[in-house]
Amino acid sequence: MRPQLAQRELGLAAIAILAAVIVLAVSVGRSADRKTSSLPQPVQWYKALAAPYTPSSRRTACGQRLASRALGVAHPVLPCGVKIFLEFNGKQVLTQVIDRGPAVPGREFDVTKALADRIGLHGVEQVSWAFAR
Repeated sequence: MRPQLAQRELGLAAIAILAAVIVLAVSVGRSADRKTSSLPQPVQWYKALAAPYTPSSRRTACGQRLASRALGVAHPVLPCGVKIFLEFNGKQVLTQVIDRGPAVPGREFDVTKALADRIGLHGVEQVSWAFAR
């Protein structure tokens, strides 16, 4: 191997190692700056009316088998399985759309009884919600 070629390859290897070290340093710095919460924080919150509900059947419109401890929401438009944050009285949960509804005009979400109990939602109340990233 010629000395010039070896020197060029050594230089390229040094640049690649330097780039890897910089990427690693930036990613470690960013993760140290984040909040200690394990949940990613939403960008935009929306307001909506929600109320607890008990589904009328054992299977939801999204095809899930519903247990009494199911944590989820019913929404008329959001796709089944989409993950959202729901916040009420300072309690925030990550949940997903598991059913269609509500059938009551003016409400945007029906919340399973188990989820409503977890966040303290009783009756029709205004909640905040956001898409999970």
